[in-house]
Formats: sequence, structure tokens, C-alpha cells
Amino acid sequence: MRIASLNTWGMRGDWQRRLPRMRAGFSALAADIVLLQETVLTEQVDQAREILGDGFQIAQQSDRERGRAGVPAGQGISTASRWPLGRIVEVDLHLTERTDDFACGCLITEILAPEPIGRVWVAHHFPDYQLDHERERRLQAAAVGRELERLVTQAPGHVVVGGDLDADPAADSIRFWTGRHVIDDVSVCYRSVWEARHSDRPPAETYSPANPLQTTAVDWPFRTIDHVFVRCGEHGPTMLVDGCMRIFDHGSDIVSDHFGVLVDLRPDRREHGD
Repeated sequence: MRIASLNTWGMRGDWQRRLPRMRAGFSALAADIVLLQETVLTEQVDQAREILGDGFQIAQQSDRERGRAGVPAGQGISTASRWPLGRIVEVDLHLTERTDDFACGCLITEILAPEPIGRVWVAHHFPDYQLDHERERRLQAAAVGRELERLVTQAPGHVVVGGDLDADPAADSIRFWTGRHVIDDVSVCYRSVWEARHSDRPPAETYSPANPLQTTAVDWPFRTIDHVFVRCGEHGPTMLVDGCMRIFDHGSDIVSDHFGVLVDLRPDRREHGD
């Protein structure tokens, strides 16, 4: 199973120039599941469909941006799959008084993949982005983790969490996913694909001042903020990482203020009793 994730930067910058490069890039990657953040969805625009074409079923976040300075109305997250979709669950992440001005949310999609993969719960997680909102990101991670445990208990399958999580591996909210931190008496364990594949070096920066399209301060403190995690079962992660790399990160391939992530996964046979 191949998963690609990218914060699309909405329709900012030179969108008409960025669009064909995104189309070509995603076509070449041939991912089975695509996670797109900051896509615009209105009555006139379906940015995710413009990027990916007709080969995908797309689940769309319903609670989207109302519009604010520099951010158009309708911005949110989109999950695309080449395989059939089952249930779609949205987790409300407006958990404190500080979350009203941003369409933070988690879109959980049941992907009905062919065997030997089977059911995959894909949690497209997009928490608060503000530098000083780790309190919110902690609460949001726990809320999503709790809901995923409920869903996988009802309907077992693989669980993947991914997207622009707006925090680096040292943050409490990321350590929660990797089983190193407990939040509100909620404890889970997921395997970071960066850590699984590249344990001998730091994870790749995805929000970097080296990106010529980045418009924030050059010393933004969180730089590895785009992640993919696989839920652990009795023997560790139920899917093993065959490959993990940064994408849209060189020359004319750069299409956003974020670099993207590409992951190749395969089921661990031990989790299936083989």
C-alpha cells in the first residue's frame, strides 16, 4: 500500500503554475491513498479533484475554513483512495477556546483495500498549527486516539494516522502517537514511518526554510511536522515500512510551502497468524 501526503498550500502562490506540476507528480507517484491538507472545497472549486483527477474516491472534511486574512474560505483536508470507501467519521477538534479561527479536524476514513491488506482505518489528522498551541495538539491527539480505539474494536483492521501534524518528534502530541507519552489517561502505540525506516538519522524536515516557497519566518522552530504512523498490534506495527521518503522537494518539483511524504507499507504476516 502506497500513501502520499502533502500540504497543498491551498490556492496560494502561482496556483496555475503549481497545478500541472502537482498533477504530474501525483500521477508519477501512483499512490493508493493520498492525504491532502489545505485543499479548497466550495460550490465552484474542488481542488483535490483538480489535482488528482477521476481515478480516486475522495472523502472531504465538512467543517472547513470560514476564511481569514490570507486564507480563502473552504480550505480543509481531503482523503483520496483508489479503493472503495466505507464509513467516514469526523472528529471535532475544537476542544478549547483557542481553536475557533482554524478548521482543525480529523477525517477518519475506512478504506476497503484488497486482500491481503483488508480494512484500513486512515486518520487524516490536522490539529492546530499555532506555535504555542501544543496544549491543543495534545488534547486533539488524545481525542483522535480514543476514537480510533473505539472504531478498531468494533471493526478490526490496520490503522494509519497521517498528515500535517504541526509538531516535531519531540512534542508531547507526537510522542503520544509513538507510545512515549500518556495524555488524559489515554495511551496508544504507533510506529513512526520515519523512525522505522531511517533510525540511523533524524527524520527529514518537511517545513524548511530551504523551501523557496515557504513564506513564514526563517527560524520557524518545528520543521519535521508531516508524519505517518502505523498502529501497533501484539507484534509491533501491523504494517511494515518498505520505503519512506520526502517528495516534491527538489527544483521544479517543489509545489508547496511544505515538502511531502511518500510511504510504502505491507502487512506483517504475524498479525494475521501466518
